[in-house]
Amino acid sequence: MKKNIQGKIFIVLCSFFAVQVHAQQSNYSWDNLPVVAEPTFKKDTFNITNYGAKPDGISLNTDAINKAISDCSKKGGGVVLVPNGYWLTGPIKLQNNVNLHLKKNALLQFSKNFDDYKLVEGVYEGKPSARNESPIMGVNVSNVAITGQGIIDGNGDAWRMVRTSDLTEYEWKAKIAKGEGILSEDKKRWYPSEKNKRGHDQNISFWLGPGVKLSDFEPVKDFLRPNLIVLNNCKNVLLEGVTFQNSPAWNVHPIMCENLTLRGLFIKNPDYAHNGDGADIESCKNVLVEHCIFDVGDDAICIKSGKDEEGRKRGIATENVIIRNNTVYKGHGGFVVGSEMSGGAKNIFVYDCTFMGTDKGIRFKTSRGRGGVVENIFIKDINMFDIDQEAIFFDMYYWVKSPKANEAVEIPPVTEETPIFRNVYIENITCNGAKKGIFVRGIPEMPVNNIHMKNLVLNTDIGAEFKDAKGIYVTNANLMTRDKEKALIYVETSQDIVFDNLKTNQTNGTLFNVNGANSSGIAVKNSNVSKGITKAVFNNGANAKALVADKK
Repeated sequence: MKKNIQGKIFIVLCSFFAVQVHAQQSNYSWDNLPVVAEPTFKKDTFNITNYGAKPDGISLNTDAINKAISDCSKKGGGVVLVPNGYWLTGPIKLQNNVNLHLKKNALLQFSKNFDDYKLVEGVYEGKPSARNESPIMGVNVSNVAITGQGIIDGNGDAWRMVRTSDLTEYEWKAKIAKGEGILSEDKKRWYPSEKNKRGHDQNISFWLGPGVKLSDFEPVKDFLRPNLIVLNNCKNVLLEGVTFQNSPAWNVHPIMCENLTLRGLFIKNPDYAHNGDGADIESCKNVLVEHCIFDVGDDAICIKSGKDEEGRKRGIATENVIIRNNTVYKGHGGFVVGSEMSGGAKNIFVYDCTFMGTDKGIRFKTSRGRGGVVENIFIKDINMFDIDQEAIFFDMYYWVKSPKANEAVEIPPVTEETPIFRNVYIENITCNGAKKGIFVRGIPEMPVNNIHMKNLVLNTDIGAEFKDAKGIYVTNANLMTRDKEKALIYVETSQDIVFDNLKTNQTNGTLFNVNGANSSGIAVKNSNVSKGITKAVFNNGANAKALVADKK
């Protein structure tokens, strides 16, 4: 009887502590950041030269490197050493308990011979797809790393189509002079091969749907550009110190990984590299990205979790993420969420980062059909310079046609396909140079909701725009604009848009342009703007009562 009672007490206590642990884990804040475990390795070293590898830039070292990795893993793990030298190789498979370590003057370059890469089932934009196998692949492995100070080069120039507009005249002539690849009929595009050109011309879908076989893609195989490194369902992963560059498509793509650290990496692609993302972190849990430099042709640091129905079925959010002390040069966005976010994203902390020359700064993107909930995102202490478009950007019409200003549209019902952006906290943001400071556009059935912005200094062409937004709170914002003809803040079909302690360099013109009969709760308080500024104009059914302004 006593044993029974003791057993029940034990179960109750276990349940209690499990609830407490869960509560602590889910209650993340700036004072309670997620914890990311890192791998550890034995000191045993396996030098690839002992397996026949040659650093002449000509010999293909695929077998030697993979044998070293396999041997290391079978013997309990350790370090696979890539010494100084020029090492040419085909695809590499990571295995348990292996740290692939590159010396400072080691160049590990992947072959540009497409026949070295098999057609495999992969994942592209969250969906099963046909791909060439990735140069570096890890599947269902744990306790793995790529470290050192060497360079990993994907030979991406051999894979990607290039337009004349992507290169200078000298660069274009030099590329054509090599005598490789083929040109389009109008001589304005260069293709690596006939198979690559065929894939572009036919706009081939990558997706592996019902009745579609891998062999069906053989006529366009070269068009299916691989990501440089893919880590699928891996645990305790460290990527540290190395340079990942010149990827055929995305550079670093971890998917469904747990305890992932990216530290001190230089991730580089040409700015014209289509799909040349930096790091796409998809459906991962417990992630740290710190002290990295990105200079790429698409989104730099990107949070994903699957696309549409497939992403919702997977149902794995990207969560418990720390992104800090990173620098982004070129890229379509500095820090990005979406657009494939159908499994959701939450508990993400971004701070002490600098974005210079990116298309957009902080970027959230999605569209109808995605579904998924993006929430509990915390961003602070971000510097931006020379941003091409928007500094802070939320958009739920990614790659679909959006309604024109004040256009009446049919509002669909809310379903599992309806995406949600909510509970985002942004503070201490400085931007010198952008077309627009803040852009928030939801969809009528699901406005972007509960966004808090504080301590903003935005020097831009245009101030801020809100459409189908609700509960946007902006405190201590200095919106300095160059376009004095447009209202500082445009609002359409939005509710509870509140500016507290607003400053601007404008001395005349209009503060608010409020549109739509459904706009309400627009407020500006504790603000000191020029008496020459008209507080608001109301258009397209908007009521003057929609705005409440202080008397200053």
